[in-house]
Amino acid sequence: MTNLSDVRLAMLGTGNMGEAVLAGALRAGLAPEHVTATVRRPERLQELADRHGVRTTTDNVAAVEGADVVVIAVKPKDVAAMLTQVGDALPHHAVVVSVAVGLPTSFFEDRLPARQPVVRVMPNTPAAIGAGMSVLSAGESVTDEQVALVEAVLAGTGDVVRVPEAYQTPAAAISGSGPAYVFYVLDALTEAGVAAGLPRDLSSRLARQTLLGSARLIAETGEHPALARERVTSPGGTTIAGLRRLDQAAVRAAFIDAVAASCERAEEIAAELGD
Repeated sequence: MTNLSDVRLAMLGTGNMGEAVLAGALRAGLAPEHVTATVRRPERLQELADRHGVRTTTDNVAAVEGADVVVIAVKPKDVAAMLTQVGDALPHHAVVVSVAVGLPTSFFEDRLPARQPVVRVMPNTPAAIGAGMSVLSAGESVTDEQVALVEAVLAGTGDVVRVPEAYQTPAAAISGSGPAYVFYVLDALTEAGVAAGLPRDLSSRLARQTLLGSARLIAETGEHPALARERVTSPGGTTIAGLRRLDQAAVRAAFIDAVAASCERAEEIAAELGD
C-alpha cells in the first residue's frame, strides 16, 4: 500500500466535487498539514480550514509549489486558464489529476510542460462520505507508480477503477451523473408513497432504505439485477402490475436516453473547449 503520510497535495478548486475529493484524500491518510486547498472566495478560506484542518489560499501558483499531486477541480470552462496560470510553477514530478468532465488527458498535456504526468478521473458526489465511484485513466507520460499514487489518494472516496480513456465518457454518464438519476428515483418513490397516503417522513425512510438495501444486495451477491427483479415479481401480483406501468411509460428507454444525452453533452463540452 502506498504511504501517503508525506505526500503533498494541492487541491485547486473546492466546490462540491473538489471538497468531496479533498475529504476522501484525508480519509485515505494524507496529513492535513501537507494539503493546500484553493478557493475563489476569501470567505471560504476559514470555513475549509476549520472543517478539514488543511491550509487554504486564493493563490493557485503558491499552492502547487512542492506538490506531489495537483487536483484540478474547477469547472471545465475554467481549466485552460488555470493550466496557463500554474503550468510553469508545477514540479516536474507532480501528477496533475483532472476531475473536469469531458476534457481528455490530451487537453492537459497540450497546455502543460512537456511530459507532465496527467491522470483523468471522474468521481461522484458520494465520494464525500467514502461511498463514491471514481473512474481513472492514465495519460501518455504517467508511470504505473504515479497512477498507483493517485489510486491511493482516491481510495478514501470509495471504489476506484482504472479504465481505458475511451470509456471515460460513458462511465461518467453512469457513475458521474448517475447519483442525480438515483436521487430522482428516490424523490419519485417518496412522492408516490405520499400520494398513496403515507406520511412523508415514513415514505422517505421506506424509499431510502429500499434503494440502499437493493444496491447492497446486488453488490454482495453479484446477482444480475434482472434475476433479482424476477425473484421479487410474483405471477399476477402487485409488483408485476407496477412494472407493467413502468414499461408502458418507457422508463427503461428514458434512462438509456438520459445516459446517451449525457455522453453527447460531454463530447460537446470537449469540442467547445478544445477549440
